[in-house]
Amino acid sequence: MATGPAEPRPPARRPRRGRLAPILGLAGLLALALLFSPLLGNVAIPPEVVLRILARHLTGGAVFSNPCAGTSISPTLCTAYDEIVWEARLPEILLALGAGAALGASGASLQGVFRNPLADPFLLGISSGGTVGAAFVFVFQVDVPQEDLVLPLFAFVGAVATGLVILAAARSRFGSVETLLLTGVALSSFLSSWLSLLLLLNPTGSLQVDFWLLGNIGGGTWAIDGIVLGTVLITGTLLALLGRELNLLQLGTDVAQSLGVDARRVRMQLILLTALTTAVAVAFTGVIGFVGLVSPHIVRRLFGTDYRVVVPGSAVVGGAFLLGARDLSLWVLPTSVLPIGIFTAFAGAPFFVYLLYRRRAAAPMGAL
Repeated sequence: MATGPAEPRPPARRPRRGRLAPILGLAGLLALALLFSPLLGNVAIPPEVVLRILARHLTGGAVFSNPCAGTSISPTLCTAYDEIVWEARLPEILLALGAGAALGASGASLQGVFRNPLADPFLLGISSGGTVGAAFVFVFQVDVPQEDLVLPLFAFVGAVATGLVILAAARSRFGSVETLLLTGVALSSFLSSWLSLLLLLNPTGSLQVDFWLLGNIGGGTWAIDGIVLGTVLITGTLLALLGRELNLLQLGTDVAQSLGVDARRVRMQLILLTALTTAVAVAFTGVIGFVGLVSPHIVRRLFGTDYRVVVPGSAVVGGAFLLGARDLSLWVLPTSVLPIGIFTAFAGAPFFVYLLYRRRAAAPMGAL
């Protein structure tokens, strides 16, 4: 007797301790990377001096009050080294962590919402909206006293505005997964056309826009880090708390509804949160590719498909991925300042192809 296709199964439950262990392990590896990253830069500083400077600031001067004691480094040069490590390198490192975590968590959430393993913040046009906002600044040469705040503000507004359009589509009676996906693709193409038109109006802004499109984490400051990390902590936590609902959405809208999940409301919440999370990353770093696409696949391969692990795990992997790209760029070309997106593409594209072709021939795409 013929039987119908087997019903999809929800992700296997893990004990609470089993869900926390992978995230803690990743966080431990990330903490080790944080000790290595400040050693890299376009100014050669002795590693022991770098570690002493970090210890001095982290302990409020209780340890290594003079980080250059016992060396031949002059007090003036030691002060310069202190400024470079604490005011330049460390804010850049924290910005890489925050932006990578934002993109990783957003990518994982969108892949769960659309049940599409190729979904990422670019899919809905959110990043494209931020690009158009930034292009206004470059093309029309916006000049105000708070010049450093104008570019992030325009980029943030552009990204959030795009997210609100998608949110409006999700609230309509036609807001199915397929409709939202196609709306995002259409918005991305529409915004790309606007970007081309803006650059035709003032071709001199094209080079600046191209550089911004490849991403940059060199503008990190303690104030910017506070905004990015604070936003990611709040929105990322809310995304992680919706992990159970994301698990049930993988079974289909009807099954999720029968299990007590308001699928449309959950999708709206997730889209709004991912729009805000992505917007704050794009606003301060530009467009950085592959972080939100690759990170969830790495977590799923290592720890399974439970979104209560995938979302926070993708945040940790995304931060480590972007930090690793920063370190790679400084290791390969320490005297040059290159857009960080070049290195995420170099690392992310081949790795993603490897992930695709490593999957079993009969496995669905969502099983990566």
